[in-house]
Amino acid sequence: MTDSFRRLGFDRARFVFSLRTALAACLALVIAWLLGLEHPQWAGMTVWAASQPMRGQLLEKGLFRFAGTVIGTLAGIGLILAMQVHPALLVIGLALWVGLCTGLANLARGFIAYGTVLAGYTAAMVALLDVGHPENVWTLGADRMATVLVGVLSALVVGWLFAPAADGSALRRRIRGLLADLCDQLAAPASDPEAARQLISAMAAAEEALDPHAAGSLRSHRETRASRALLSTALSVLLWRRGQDRPELPESARLALSEAAAALRADDSAAAQAALERAAALPDISDTLRPLVRALADWRAPENRARPAAEDALPVVLHRDWIGAREAAIRATGALLLFGALWQVTGFAAGAFLLLGMSIMISIFTTFENPIAMLPFVFLGQLMGASMALAIRWLIWPHASADWQLVAMILPFILLGGLLGTHDRGMKVSFDYNMVMLLLLHPTLPLTGDFGTSVMMALAVVAAPLAALVAYRTIYPPTLRRKQVTLAKMMLHDVAALAGDADALRHRAVWRARLYHRMLRLFRLTERSARAQRDALDSGLALLDLGHATMRAHEILAHPETPAAERRALKAALARLERLSETPARAEGALSRLARRATGADAEIFRHAARSAASLPG
Repeated sequence: MTDSFRRLGFDRARFVFSLRTALAACLALVIAWLLGLEHPQWAGMTVWAASQPMRGQLLEKGLFRFAGTVIGTLAGIGLILAMQVHPALLVIGLALWVGLCTGLANLARGFIAYGTVLAGYTAAMVALLDVGHPENVWTLGADRMATVLVGVLSALVVGWLFAPAADGSALRRRIRGLLADLCDQLAAPASDPEAARQLISAMAAAEEALDPHAAGSLRSHRETRASRALLSTALSVLLWRRGQDRPELPESARLALSEAAAALRADDSAAAQAALERAAALPDISDTLRPLVRALADWRAPENRARPAAEDALPVVLHRDWIGAREAAIRATGALLLFGALWQVTGFAAGAFLLLGMSIMISIFTTFENPIAMLPFVFLGQLMGASMALAIRWLIWPHASADWQLVAMILPFILLGGLLGTHDRGMKVSFDYNMVMLLLLHPTLPLTGDFGTSVMMALAVVAAPLAALVAYRTIYPPTLRRKQVTLAKMMLHDVAALAGDADALRHRAVWRARLYHRMLRLFRLTERSARAQRDALDSGLALLDLGHATMRAHEILAHPETPAAERRALKAALARLERLSETPARAEGALSRLARRATGADAEIFRHAARSAASLPG
């Protein structure tokens, strides 16, 4: 691709991927038609949905697409059978099923979340596309699974021939650079808050890039797990350096850390590990650096990784958005019940297509960071696809005299959709253009229906993103700000739950690992605002102080020789910490009283925690 094309907004990598996908969609459509499948256009839709730029991603997404389709098809058949008992059961069952799948998708990650969402709206495709002929439900279900299989195999074969294998070297180089920056910050005479913020932000971006890298092989999954453990441990070390005033490290430690940074930048992880081991042998930072040395060793050889038995080793614990999952399930269920009820009451002829579009829009975008910002582009792409489908159906197809001609006439417009995806602006609408165009075209003679019915069906499909936008804006709006606040509340709740947990000492490592991962996620959500990231860093440090104080209180309580008066004070403080989000001032007072009673390191721990509790309302 020449520089002039790049200046016009075309990208070479997208050009190859989009046209490759378009060719695979054409191939799938032709094969499905040759096999005599009733809806061959679904095979082309599957290709657009399943294609990925890398082989591993292609394989894993195809697997979850087929699994989600099978589960969704069975659910759709069940809904059709329930409709024969009472029509309202179709709407109620569909709303509950899509809501359940949408909620579960918000708890999963990567292609598992994709397959879960797909199981939800596939049921809608089976149940609603032929709702007037429930006697054909088994045939429709079998046709749906067969076309998806053809589409997945076509995408896989074409992709395997032309798509490159995933190259993890760039990601590993990126992680080595982050570790080198960490070593430099540890070796510096004083902590630099701005450098720490930037490093955590870079860690958050690298962590998010791990999910696509994990796809396709067990080795990739092991590498991803080892990388997450390393980033989490690195974050814990950085927060230790940033959290409190630390004495200046001895010169030997600073030299070892600088040597480790230089080795990491020179792509010599073995030398970096040896240098870190020398630094970890020094008493001032031994407890802090030993877990980092072990995590680096596991990362260098993930196939030999075994969970360390050491007490201070961090497990891999991922953030699960339980609040967001519940809200997404309520949003999807409520919106589908509302529009389904309107369809049942009014008998709107194209109501099934509107409900189908709603099922897709209300579920597929729920795992995106900012679905509200995406839906206007979705609407534009679907409007273009619906308009093209109408033009093909009423201006081009009437000239065909055989089914093969109908199929042949679609192919240039699929390629046009691929070309659209190669442009910087066109890529935002190309996917929806192709999906809706194929959804509304059924290449079978004789052509049936009238122009008015076709327009009504097209408008119903195009109205779906607008209806979904209303739902997203009014029912628990999934804005970035709302997600930030929710995540911060979950981190606060974890500390409160820790205070009331009788087995908190056994859960120490899990709590820390979850806190670090949620902190990385919070930094990713606030990446556009340095001020918000500074607030997130301060909040994370405050919660870490409170968690350490909570653990120390549990440790003192567990000691059999702790005096009764001190036990009462500790239990009172833990009770206040359980209600930390409601009454932080009381938690601050209880921790301050503990600090006055304690001596030495314990007094410092509780004093820091009291200051952290006071800072939480801000």
